[in-house]
Amino acid sequence: MLKLIRYKNLLFIALVQILIALSVINPILAAYRLDPLTPNWILAAIILSTVLIAAGGYVINDYFDVKIDRINRPDKVIVGTEVSKKATMLFYQILTGAGILIGLIVSFYIRSFTFGFIIVVVPGMLWFYSSSYKRQLIIGNLIIALSAAFVPLMPLIIETTLLNAYYGDLIKETPIISLMYKWVCGFAAFAFWWTLIREVIKDMQDQNGDREMECHTIPIVWGEKIAKTILISLIAIAVGMLYWLSHFVINFPIESNLTRHYFWFGIVLPAACLIVLLVIAKNQKDYQNASTLTKFIMVIGICYALIYYFCIAKSYGLLFFNLFYIK
Repeated sequence: MLKLIRYKNLLFIALVQILIALSVINPILAAYRLDPLTPNWILAAIILSTVLIAAGGYVINDYFDVKIDRINRPDKVIVGTEVSKKATMLFYQILTGAGILIGLIVSFYIRSFTFGFIIVVVPGMLWFYSSSYKRQLIIGNLIIALSAAFVPLMPLIIETTLLNAYYGDLIKETPIISLMYKWVCGFAAFAFWWTLIREVIKDMQDQNGDREMECHTIPIVWGEKIAKTILISLIAIAVGMLYWLSHFVINFPIESNLTRHYFWFGIVLPAACLIVLLVIAKNQKDYQNASTLTKFIMVIGICYALIYYFCIAKSYGLLFFNLFYIK
């Protein structure tokens, strides 16, 4: 069961939401001498709901991908060997149902239609992705990338809903909410873009099985050479955007160079290595290595939240407990 739900990926999802809440949202509030309004149990419920829905998505994906996985990775097939298809479907229903229920309880409690809408729509997206859209050109990649972008947005939606309810129009006269949205949406855009890159790399890694099952992925429809060109272009755009942000947008009064050094050595250098790996890639193992490196870049990018915490703490003279206080 742990193999089915990809527990390592789930831990990363939980880490993303914890970092967004404690290292991005809380410091912005602390800089304006405000305490976060999200209670501990609400934050825990958000994380649990997101993790359960993601786990259900992994399970249903394996359920529909049995034939493809027998070709691409026969030694790692779980559904139908270690776990029956009936048990897998029941497991999916329990995970997704529990995730939606917890999310709807949170949505009802804080009166957020937006959060409830996301909690209901994302599981549907993951179902249709696994059953159909995964085999269609580009749309499957976009669905997974969009689902990844929602992960850092969840704590933001909850906190801003509570802030608006508590302060009313007064909070709208400050730059607090717009500042939180700018930063968190930046992390969401990063998650979207690099998840899209990784999904295309995975399509190249799984070409044999996808071709056998008549999937219409980018490398199958347009060819491996064009797929590599698309990937290199996506990576170049990502690096260009990070250069623009780190040199012209993100500018802390103190430690302003820390962001630039972090991006150059943590993301740009690995991204250059990723391009080299893709250029010379010839088989499934090569693309697997490229996919692993992409995961590393994503982890480094999300962990910039800690750098943000450090920079804003020094800039505003905040104390450790100010930033990590949760109501």
